[in-house]
Amino acid sequence: MSRARRKQDHIEYALSTGFSAESSLDDIQFVHQSLPDSASLYTDASVEIGGLSLSSPILINAMTGGGGSETAAVNASLAEAAAATGVAMAVGSQTSAIKNEQESYTYKVVREKNPDGVIFANTGSEVSVEQAAQAVEMIQADALQIHLNVIQELVMPEGDRDFQGALDRIGRIANELSVPVIVKEVGFGISFETAAKLRSSGVAVIDAGGSGGTNFSMIENKRRERPFAFFDQWGIPTAAAIAETVHAWHPGSVIGSGGVRHGLDVARIIALGGSASGMAGAVLREAKDSGAEGAASFLRQVQEELKTVMTAVGAQNINELQRAPIVLRGETAHWLKERGIDTSVYSRRSI
Repeated sequence: MSRARRKQDHIEYALSTGFSAESSLDDIQFVHQSLPDSASLYTDASVEIGGLSLSSPILINAMTGGGGSETAAVNASLAEAAAATGVAMAVGSQTSAIKNEQESYTYKVVREKNPDGVIFANTGSEVSVEQAAQAVEMIQADALQIHLNVIQELVMPEGDRDFQGALDRIGRIANELSVPVIVKEVGFGISFETAAKLRSSGVAVIDAGGSGGTNFSMIENKRRERPFAFFDQWGIPTAAAIAETVHAWHPGSVIGSGGVRHGLDVARIIALGGSASGMAGAVLREAKDSGAEGAASFLRQVQEELKTVMTAVGAQNINELQRAPIVLRGETAHWLKERGIDTSVYSRRSI
C-alpha cells in the first residue's frame, strides 16, 4: 500500500473509530465558587508556550498531509479555520514530503491559507537535524512538533520496530534547530519517566497526548489481517498523563490532548497544570462535514465555553485558571495515587 493511501485511510478510520465512550477528563471537577469576583468582559485567555505568544490556549493538533489532494483539502480547511479564530495549528507528519517532494503541497497549503498564523511542523523522532530543518522550512513553521508513536508503529503492518537512540536524536534537533521543539505523544500518554528523560534534552514543550481521543491502535488494526487488539486499550488516560507530565516538567510548558471535546475539557487541562490544549478529532469531523466555516464555528464555541468556565471559577487569565481548585475522582485519582502523586494539592489551593 502506498503512503498516500495510508494517509487517506487514517482520516477515514479516525472518523469512524471516534472517541472512547468515557473520558478521563470527566474525573476532574471544579470546586464551585459562589463569589467568583470575575467578569467575562475582562477574561484574558492568551498564553505563552515555549516562547511563543498565543492569543488562545486552544490549538488544532497534528492530523494529516502527504495523502494527495484529499489531505491537502483537509489541511486547507483546517488552516482557514485556524486563521479565522487565531488558534495555532500543527500539520501531520511531513515524512512523506521529506521523502517525496511532490507531496509537499499538501502541507504548504497550510501556510498559504494562514500566512500570519502560528504553525507547527511535524516529524517523527527518526529524522536527522537536516530533515527536521527541511520540515520547518517547508511551511515556514514557528515550531517543530516531534511525535512519539511507538504503539502505532508496532501495530502498523509496515511500521518501525527499532526505537533506539530516539532521545539523543531529539536532543540534537532541539539544540540545533532555530525554532522551539515540542515533543508530542500521539495518544498513548507521556509518563513521568518520559517527561523526566526529556527535561535536559532542550525540548521546549511536551504534549502529553493521553488515551481517550483518536486511537491509532484501532486505526492501524483495521489495516491488519490479524489485529493486535490488546493494544486498543493501551496507554495512560489523558488526565493522568497531563498530571504525570506536569509533575515531572514543572514549570515548563505542557499541552494536554486526547479526547478534548469542549471548552470545559480545555479548562480542566489547564487546571491540571497545562498551558494549552490540543484538539484533533473533533475539529477534523467539523472540517469534513462543514468545511472551514464549520471548523471555525466549532472552535469559536470552544473558545466561548472556555471563557465562560473561567468566569465561573473566578479566573481572569490562564495563570489564575492553573490555580483554580479541582477535585480528582475515579480512575484518575486512583491512578495518580498509585503513581505517588498527591492529588490533594489540586483541591486545597485557591486563586
